[in-house]
Amino acid sequence: MFRPLSFYIGLRYTAAKRRNHFISFISLTSMIGLMLGVAVLIIVLSVMNGFDRELKQRILGMVPHAVIEGSGPLQDWASVDEQVQQHPRVLAAAPFIQGQGMVTGGGNVRGVMLNGVLPEQEKTVSIIENHMIDGSLDDLESGEFGIIIGRLMAASLRLKLGDKVTVVLPEASVTPAGVLPRLKRFTVKGIFSVGAELDGNYTLIHMDDAAKLMRTGGRAQGVRLLVDDLFAAPKVAEQAARTLEGRYYISDWTRTHGNLFQAIRMEKTMIGLLLMFIVAVAAFNIVSTLVMVVTDKTADIAILRTMGATPGRIMRIFIVQGAVIGVFGTLIGTGLGVLGALNISAFISWLEGALGHQFLSADVYFISYLPSQLQWPDVFIISGSGLAMSLLATIYPAWRASRVDPAEALRYE
Repeated sequence: MFRPLSFYIGLRYTAAKRRNHFISFISLTSMIGLMLGVAVLIIVLSVMNGFDRELKQRILGMVPHAVIEGSGPLQDWASVDEQVQQHPRVLAAAPFIQGQGMVTGGGNVRGVMLNGVLPEQEKTVSIIENHMIDGSLDDLESGEFGIIIGRLMAASLRLKLGDKVTVVLPEASVTPAGVLPRLKRFTVKGIFSVGAELDGNYTLIHMDDAAKLMRTGGRAQGVRLLVDDLFAAPKVAEQAARTLEGRYYISDWTRTHGNLFQAIRMEKTMIGLLLMFIVAVAAFNIVSTLVMVVTDKTADIAILRTMGATPGRIMRIFIVQGAVIGVFGTLIGTGLGVLGALNISAFISWLEGALGHQFLSADVYFISYLPSQLQWPDVFIISGSGLAMSLLATIYPAWRASRVDPAEALRYE
């Protein structure tokens, strides 16, 4: 016999035959349960990682990492822009003017966030140029009152390049005809799509046009920063502001979108823990399987003991049986989970096309598709946990088998 006795007998018990079909079925279901638990946990955590990645890359690629503003319009925004870029962790900076308003077109009205920018500098702090589906950021020219809108807004207002829209500000102007809302006609110069909620309420206009519309006297409202580390944005903005003369106010993405980011992180942790319980339940099904095997094989255990098998060898036989179930279940589940995580986005897109229904609408959710990002540390942790719980589940049944008394077991044989 070229194989160790404990290993050989453990494998034979795992693939029980003839009158032990039921035990084989229980072993198979335990393996399938562990396999499904591991696979589902890998896929779900990959999806949560995908949402986390999309939040960083898309949402935080469009909105400022940090903002430095004065108590009013900046008198010399160019100087502020130049000084903050001296900070080693500030990658780029750009001036802006921001305000809320409404856009009317195609007989519909939609609330929007108006962002006055300088196209050449906006490219350095925003990803929008990479997501233009019509037009270009360079098409925004001073004095032409052009506007760039998102794909969802264009669809809602039935707009295309060259169409006219009316921008209405919530501020009123006093005229000889009475108090009238402040409004201006703009021409659609571009349409972007980042696959997020920003496609429906985010617009860009030239900063000079925004200054005229919002009456800032040609001055910027503040300077937005792009930093090298998202999580360091509050600290970097504070340090950069301290180098400036005068009184300035700072803000960062953690105040505008931090709750969403924290919610995703918390959900990933809680879902991971809940699904790990599923893996634990599947792993501890091995306990019931091995207890049934020990009961069924009591006479065989007694014979092995009379032939000189030690309690330690008996324990190893049943540990091997449980380990085979755990190893195969975990490895197959890991393989299925990795394949599922790598293909879940394409599968959901195909399913949406087949059913004609979009599961994630950007009008409701912050992105319009199901993202997935496989992270190998998660895979190793899940696989390792599954194997560890499987091995722990074998200890009690194996110990119970080693305690079988040969004389008592063979009394009625």
